[in-house]
Amino acid sequence: MSKPALLAGVRVLELAILGPNALGGHLVDLGAEVIKIEAPGGDYVRQMTWPIIEGDSLLHLHLNRGKESLVLNLKDADGKTLFERLVAESDVVIEGMRPGFLTRLGVGYDRLKEINPKIVMCTISGYGATGPYANLPSHGIAYDAWSGTLEPTVDDEGFCRIPNGPNIGIVVGPAFAALGICAALVRAEKTGEGACMEIAQSDSAAYMDWYRIETYKAYDERPQSEVTGNATDDYERRPPGLAGMWEGVRYQFYECADGYVLFMASEQAFWKNFCEGIGRMDLFEKWPGKKLADHARGNKELQTELREIFKTKTSEEWVAFADEFNTTICPANTAQTVRDDPQFEDRFTWVDRSVTGADELLFPLHLEGEELPVPTHAPSVGQHTDQVLARVLGLDAASVEELRTKGAVA
Repeated sequence: MSKPALLAGVRVLELAILGPNALGGHLVDLGAEVIKIEAPGGDYVRQMTWPIIEGDSLLHLHLNRGKESLVLNLKDADGKTLFERLVAESDVVIEGMRPGFLTRLGVGYDRLKEINPKIVMCTISGYGATGPYANLPSHGIAYDAWSGTLEPTVDDEGFCRIPNGPNIGIVVGPAFAALGICAALVRAEKTGEGACMEIAQSDSAAYMDWYRIETYKAYDERPQSEVTGNATDDYERRPPGLAGMWEGVRYQFYECADGYVLFMASEQAFWKNFCEGIGRMDLFEKWPGKKLADHARGNKELQTELREIFKTKTSEEWVAFADEFNTTICPANTAQTVRDDPQFEDRFTWVDRSVTGADELLFPLHLEGEELPVPTHAPSVGQHTDQVLARVLGLDAASVEELRTKGAVA
């Protein structure tokens, strides 16, 4: 007998557009029932960005997979009544708009908890519900630019360009929010008390960079006598985060026979194992390094030696070497090549295009002795209106049709 999904029995009402749809998507992947409540015009995420696959964007197909679409007109009295009845039968409400959207419609958290004291409400927005940017319109890259996790590059003609790289805020914001919702659901189950929370995708992007932000603060506000560098660097302050890796030698990228690998022998034991493995103990004897966090910064002589050594093997051969000799080397993949990496092939599950409309990655959580539910195809606008109202509220076809005629549903 299979086990129920982790969030089986949890009903979520999601009112969101564009990137915030990822929040409900995470809950779907964990087994929740997510009803996407859309305005009569629908969520235009279906046409946003590229690629477009058989008429729908990959963004929609991935973020809204497994959800049901119910079209409600919340500006209509009957539509608002239906929403309130749904809240009474649900566990979570997601507001993925600018903060205050539901309050302006008369169904903010104060009203929701009157209907259902255990309800968990989460607002996810670009810049959050407070601060001078709260009402600014924005898109996903804004949060990374604002937080400093994405910096402009300049092309050969002197024009500024957005560099290649992953989106951070629109990915981790919903993930952090999902964590908060799950915690609130546990408390609601134990105490009967709901929760109201809000999160900004910009805040989340900045929090992902806490190490650099906190390092700069420590450097700027505290004297050298209190905040130093690492003992290995004779206590000299390195630039924060990865900027401090620029001069690294034993911790650095190296070109190999078919691409690049990352060498990470910052511990003396791993460096010794590497030298033994390649039959070059002379390198260890000449530059043994210190026990921990010694990157041989600025040692161009050693870097030149290593540059030639790493060219002698392929990425696959170097990974096998690292496994055999217990040292630290990993392949340097790209978003295009990583899916062919054997570790990726072992760890990730693809949802086939015949199920969701596009080849999509399943949520990267591994459960002992069970599998995550496989999501269904992302819905068309209002695809499940009749089914949801019948299943959750017990409305028959005639009642739904009357509401449709009045403009409450579509």
